[in-house]
Amino acid sequence: MGKAKVKRASTSIDMTAMCDVSFLLLTFFVLTATARTPETLTVDTAPSYSQAKLPDGNLAVITVGDEGKVFFSMSDPNVRVQTLQQMASIYGVEFTPEEYGKFKNLEDFGVNMKTMKTLLAADQSERTAERQSGIPVDSTQTTSNELFSWVKQARIASATILKDKALEDGKDPDDIELMTVAIKSDADEKFPSLNLIIETLRNQKQNKFSFVTGLKAD
Repeated sequence: MGKAKVKRASTSIDMTAMCDVSFLLLTFFVLTATARTPETLTVDTAPSYSQAKLPDGNLAVITVGDEGKVFFSMSDPNVRVQTLQQMASIYGVEFTPEEYGKFKNLEDFGVNMKTMKTLLAADQSERTAERQSGIPVDSTQTTSNELFSWVKQARIASATILKDKALEDGKDPDDIELMTVAIKSDADEKFPSLNLIIETLRNQKQNKFSFVTGLKAD
């Protein structure tokens, strides 16, 4: 007796639900993503084989280039505001709430405290590296070395904010990670400019810092 042949039916998968989920995820990432503002002072870093990465948060970067011009950036917007408040108290400069709000969104800067209000009043298109003279830096620990003050006050502000957050979360405030400080320099930058920055960090016992480099091909 012959076998009865079963008619094969074509298989089909309804992808409607999968498409809906994909578009929802895409929409979520597009709406929540923040555009990163390009760096004001761009430098061509020296190449190296190191693949170590800097942390995304709690980071301060000192950029030096254009024949010794120094810029400074802080990753946490709240640290920026508190650092500026402390710097304003040290240098006797008063800022309005609107100016603090602008500085909170400022990725990096390279001016002295006397001209900070002028920088904040300028449009984004006018905050170019050519119009910023760089943060004053020397070998002293006085107020003339403004980079010394910026780094020190940024570290204090970061530690204060993280300790307060740890206490709110019921954690031990002594277990917080201190701010990471990194130097980003042009590959052709002369040693005296870098030496002033290194000495500035060492003068406040910041002996551990990182250098930002480009990855060299094997």
